[in-house]
Amino acid sequence: MLDDKKKVSPAIKFFAHFFSWIFHPLFIPAYITIFLLFIHPYAFVALSEKLKVFKLLFVIVNTALFPGLSVFLMWRLKLTQSIFLHSQKERIIPYAAAMIFYFWAWYVSRNQQDNNEIFTGFLLGSFLTVIAAWLANIYFKISMHALAIGGMLFFILWLSFSGDGTSGLYPSVAMLVAGIVCTARMIISDHRPIEIYSGLLIGMLCQIIAVLI
Repeated sequence: MLDDKKKVSPAIKFFAHFFSWIFHPLFIPAYITIFLLFIHPYAFVALSEKLKVFKLLFVIVNTALFPGLSVFLMWRLKLTQSIFLHSQKERIIPYAAAMIFYFWAWYVSRNQQDNNEIFTGFLLGSFLTVIAAWLANIYFKISMHALAIGGMLFFILWLSFSGDGTSGLYPSVAMLVAGIVCTARMIISDHRPIEIYSGLLIGMLCQIIAVLI
């Protein structure tokens, strides 16, 4: 498999890296929040533009900035060898830190009356996904990209098929993005296929549990 990756052209590797960065796991909650706040026709229809911006910033800070800063500080303190967290051991503490921030994002949001249940449900699913990633990491190096994309994919599919006013274009785009990102991880990461497939399925399962709850 490593030999196959060496044969991939530089252009394909460039785009694989590009899409891996654009759809980094830390960015997915912010993308879904942007979708619900500014694109979805009903999720936050009564919310002012100013409050929408504040809500987006709250999500970015707790699901991207703080977890990312935690990884950076651990790297600078030599607690991890790389900021990219290549090994299972390096991912233990960052996962634990992310659990705290993702739990806080969900807990605060669920107690705000102006939040749609769809939104808080997604944040709960994201929190459950981090827990699942931490547990799976004990046994194998599950793909964080696939976990996040799996959660995003199910959420968009569920939202579309629940008849909540969303266009059929959204699940098509979500499936395309999921395919591109998982393919990109196959090309440039050291993940085995099972680590990507299982990440995709577990990410979807966590959002299913959140919907049921």
